[in-house]
Amino acid sequence: MTAAAPDPDAPDPDVSDPDAPDPDVSAPDAPGPDAEGPDAALSDQERAVLAVERQSWPGPGAKERAIRERLGMSPVRYFQLLNALLDDRRALEEDPVTVNRLRRVRDARRDRR
Repeated sequence: MTAAAPDPDAPDPDVSDPDAPDPDVSAPDAPGPDAEGPDAALSDQERAVLAVERQSWPGPGAKERAIRERLGMSPVRYFQLLNALLDDRRALEEDPVTVNRLRRVRDARRDRR
């Protein structure tokens, strides 16, 4: 028995097509499996951040302690998330009073600099 000669027009299985998308790399604008669409609701963590901001605190130490105990994150991370939420349309729809108040405070601080 003799082996069949390889077809010269068949693609070489060891050579990848340079125009084919890389299966290991996602497109930069393609949503990932955890991505939320523009109409997705806020996450539980995002709602919890807004809930902490709705409360009044007797002093700065109480708020930082509550952030660590209730949310399980550092105050620095909390304020990073909060700042991103202030620019999120979904947060404004969820709690317009709190978001607008915090935006005014942020803008006033920015103007003083």
